[in-house]
Amino acid sequence: MKKIIFIALLAIVGTIEVTAQQYKVITSVESIVPNGLGRSRIINALEDKDYKEFTSVQTEEDNTRNKSDRSEIRVKNFEETKLLNFFNLGGIRFQNIAANDALITSMINAMIADGWSLEFVTSAVESAGKGDNQGIFITRYIFKK
Repeated sequence: MKKIIFIALLAIVGTIEVTAQQYKVITSVESIVPNGLGRSRIINALEDKDYKEFTSVQTEEDNTRNKSDRSEIRVKNFEETKLLNFFNLGGIRFQNIAANDALITSMINAMIADGWSLEFVTSAVESAGKGDNQGIFITRYIFKK
């Protein structure tokens, strides 16, 4: 009886497909440039890159560098979804923020419908400091499948 249970368990475990987890990063860049002069987008790379191809090891004994051309790193196939800028001539536009939220929500819902789950969200602001009228608000959405 124990042998039958053991063989049945082995058969069940053998039929379970083990899949590696996949991650995908989608980035939104929202302009903090007044008068509507900036560019705001959602960026989604459509091709994969192997970071190892562009990585080098630095040691005291051997200072070898990866000889690959930086242009090889560039991704030429990507989706670019237009977003509205935070500012226009009248100042901050809350309607633009609401519109961007609707587009980002749509993107997240589409990813979830495609089998991805939203795992992490990180954001940052780039600005030179006090009196700086320019900058970007960047958010990275990290999905897992």
